[in-house]
Amino acid sequence: MFRTAAQRFSVASLHRRVLLITLRRFCNKAPRKLRVAELLSGTGLEANVQGWVRSVRSQKANLFVDVNDGSCLQSLQIVASPELNDPLLTFGSAVEVRGILKKSLHPKQAVELEAEHIHVVGECNPLDFPFKIKERHTLEYIRQFPHLRGRTNAFGSLLRIRGEATWAVHSYFKENGFAHIHTPIITSNDCEGAGELFQIEPSYPQNSQDENFFSVPAYLTVSGQLHLEVMTGSFSRVYTFGPTFRAENSQSRRHLAEFYMVEAEVAFTRSIEDLTEVMEDMFKRTTEHVLDRCARDVDLFHTHYADVRLPHKRAYDLLIISAAPAPPLTSACSASQWGCDLKTEHEKYLVKHCGTRPVFVTDYPYRLKPFYTRDNRDYPQHTAAAVDLLVPGVGELCGGSLREERLDLLRARLEEVGLEDTYSWYLDLRRFGSVPHGGFGMGFERYLQCILGVDNIKDVIPFPRFSHSCLL
Repeated sequence: MFRTAAQRFSVASLHRRVLLITLRRFCNKAPRKLRVAELLSGTGLEANVQGWVRSVRSQKANLFVDVNDGSCLQSLQIVASPELNDPLLTFGSAVEVRGILKKSLHPKQAVELEAEHIHVVGECNPLDFPFKIKERHTLEYIRQFPHLRGRTNAFGSLLRIRGEATWAVHSYFKENGFAHIHTPIITSNDCEGAGELFQIEPSYPQNSQDENFFSVPAYLTVSGQLHLEVMTGSFSRVYTFGPTFRAENSQSRRHLAEFYMVEAEVAFTRSIEDLTEVMEDMFKRTTEHVLDRCARDVDLFHTHYADVRLPHKRAYDLLIISAAPAPPLTSACSASQWGCDLKTEHEKYLVKHCGTRPVFVTDYPYRLKPFYTRDNRDYPQHTAAAVDLLVPGVGELCGGSLREERLDLLRARLEEVGLEDTYSWYLDLRRFGSVPHGGFGMGFERYLQCILGVDNIKDVIPFPRFSHSCLL
């Protein structure tokens, strides 16, 4: 049977109308699943929210439930009929709530969700739960429960800040022409030369006690610097951002066995100022982004968790700082002798002495620095073209240097420390198309300590690893 054009048009129109009606009915039956952060900025929506209960208040006329899903510090208030109350609806329980988002009459909140349905997805016994509803737990207490501390406001804020700071670091380097290099976690190099390495060995027995899986001893990396230097032979600006490891037997507030480092290398430079400019700009841009995107989370730390104690000054002589625009540093130490390394107390004192603000310290004694650091050849002091960025509350945040590009000087230094054979490949970098270059590394956890005022580095990383502790 043949249909006329008008009949075919009518049938097609009918099909479209049926489809639209079906879609409307489906949408009405399946309200949108939105995050709390999204719901707090809108009204008039039929929405479905999933999260964890932060508080329950049952009154004669209404039931009030605060629900948070980790998307922001603020919770969404649910208003429901007392009939929707459930004995399993307790602090810490996981819920799914369906209802209408409406403007709130309460001055401290813009919106609230008028619940039509509340379903307890996962129950939580508040008596056994280690975090209590009306208590502000210390970071030290929270640290005892690494598998649960993400449920607290403090650690939820920390993870959001950490995520935004990570994004900001990558964005800064991308916008400034740095190539992102995935440097290896397994390496045969001891970049720092301190010997604090985790050696890697297979868990199964080897055929011979002298046999290595990689044919050479292999370790977890302490720095991606040497691999970045390889890449400066073809890229003028490179960086890496990943985990590093130190087998330092320390449980201090400043050290971890596993932590994250931001490291960068810049080719075609003979100036420490080129490095300090990148350090300063990255610090400012990252911090501005975090403050813009996580203002409430940062404020939580500054209000309740920031360490406001003054640094303890030990029995060291006064550190002498030049008044020049880019001051070199001389440390008097206890015997007033040039060449002593800076301790944490020195670093904190310097920051305080300079007005409790970040300060760059340059031109360290040459003998204190690794083999790759450029020799200033400024006898008799004999300094290295190295720089540290010291910040309030933490001390050293960034450390960097110009790298020795002069083949004869580098070879002599490697011979002096007995590493010429081990680093013959490093000498090749100077033989084939070498350029003056330099770089730096920033401890990411120390950066978070600095901007949040957190005293212990173990409180700014999701799963801290340190000597005699590897939970989970």
